[in-house]
Amino acid sequence: MTIETKLPFDKEYISSFSKEMGEPAWLTELRVKALADAETLPMPRPDKTKIDKWNFTQFEKHIVESEDFGSLDNLPEEAKSLIDLDKESKNLYIQRNNRPTHLSLSKELQDQGVIFADIFTAAREYGDLLQKYFMKDGVKVDEHRLTALHAALLNGGAFLYVPRNVEVSEPIQAIYLHDDKEANVFNHVLIVTEDNSSVTYVETYLSTIDSAEGVFNIVTEVLAGTNSRVQYGTVDNLAKGITTYVNRRGRAERDSRIEWALGLMNDGNTISENVTNLIGDGSVGDTKTVVVGRGEQKQNFTTSVVHFGKNTEGYILKHGVMKESASSIFNGIGKIEHGATKSNAEQESRVLMLSEKARGDANPILLIDEDDVTAGHAASVGRVDPTQLYYLMSRGIPQTEAERLVIHGFLAPVVKELPIEGVKKQLVDVIERKVK
Repeated sequence: MTIETKLPFDKEYISSFSKEMGEPAWLTELRVKALADAETLPMPRPDKTKIDKWNFTQFEKHIVESEDFGSLDNLPEEAKSLIDLDKESKNLYIQRNNRPTHLSLSKELQDQGVIFADIFTAAREYGDLLQKYFMKDGVKVDEHRLTALHAALLNGGAFLYVPRNVEVSEPIQAIYLHDDKEANVFNHVLIVTEDNSSVTYVETYLSTIDSAEGVFNIVTEVLAGTNSRVQYGTVDNLAKGITTYVNRRGRAERDSRIEWALGLMNDGNTISENVTNLIGDGSVGDTKTVVVGRGEQKQNFTTSVVHFGKNTEGYILKHGVMKESASSIFNGIGKIEHGATKSNAEQESRVLMLSEKARGDANPILLIDEDDVTAGHAASVGRVDPTQLYYLMSRGIPQTEAERLVIHGFLAPVVKELPIEGVKKQLVDVIERKVK
C-alpha cells in the first residue's frame, strides 16, 4: 500500500504565506505554479530503491514557531562545538527549524559586495538577483514531484553571492538546527560565484532530538562562474524517523572548480542526489562522500558528474559503512557527452558491512559518448578484513577497538577533506557514535 500523495496545502495557503513573508510577485507565482505541477508530476525513481511507502508529502505543519537564542552562548552544546566563539568576526548563519536566528558577515566581505542572507531576506532585498539564478541553471522546478513540492513549500535556507574577482579566504558557515518534532523543513541553498572568485561554504544539518516524524526536502544549487572555485562541505545529521530528500547540484563554467565533501549521517530514510555539470572547457568536479547507515534505515545515494566541456575532469569517491539491518545503494555515474574531448571521468565506491543483515550495493557507471577521453572506475563491497584485525589485535589492541580503528581508516579519505576543523571533529564524533 502506498502513502497517500494528496498535498497538505492548497493554492490559497501558498499565496497567503508568500505574501506574508513579503516575497516578490515572481516568487509567489513560481510557488503557485509549482504546487500545481506537484499534483501531476511523478515521483523520482531512485535505482534499486522503492520509495512508494515513504512519506514525503503528509505532514500537518509547514512552519513551526521557534524562539531566537538571544546570543550564541545560548546555543545547544552540539551547535556551539561547531563554532569558534572566541573569534570576533564570524561569517555565520544559524536557522532554528524554519526560523533564521542569527546571521553575521564580516564588514570586509560586505564592502567587497558579498551577499550572505537567509532565503526570505534574499527574496525581499535581492529579489532581482535571486530570480536570475533560482532553480534555473541548477535544479529545475518541474523535474519531478519532490522538486516541485520543494519550490512550492520553500521555508528555509540561504543565499550566498560572491562578486567577480573576490576571493573569500574565511569559510562561510551555516547551521540548520532541528529541535522540534513537528518541524518540516524545505531548505534551499543557492551559492553563486562570479568570474575569478572563490569561496568555502560549510553547512551542518543537526538534530538535537533523538527521533521525530517529519520531512526534510533539501535543494542546493552551486553556480560557479568562469575560473571560480567553490568548496562545499556538509554534515547531515538528522534524527531517526525523518524522511529526507536531498538534491545538491553544481554547474561549472570554463576553468572553474566545484569540490564537494559530504558527510551523510542521517538516521532516517534518505534519498540523496548529487550532480555536477561540467559545462565549460577545463572545468573540474570533485565529489567525496562518506556515509554511515545503521538500524533499519534505507538510503539511496546517486552521484553524477556530467562532462559537456572539453578537457574536463570529474572525480567521485564514496566510502560507506553499513551496520545492523541498514541498507544503502551507492550509484556513481560518470557521463562524457559527445564533444567533450580530452575529458577524464574517474570514480571509486567502497562499502564496508559490519553485520550479516547489513546491505550495501555499489554501482559504478560510465556513459561515454566520445572517443578521445580517459575513464575508469572501481567498486568493492565487503566486510572488515580479518587480516587487518589480526594485525592490530596481535599488537595488544582489543577487537572492538581494532574494528573502530579499521572503520575510521576506511572513512578517512573523505573525512579529512572537510575544510572546517570544528565540523570535521563533529563528523568524527558522529561516526564514533554510529559505529560503536
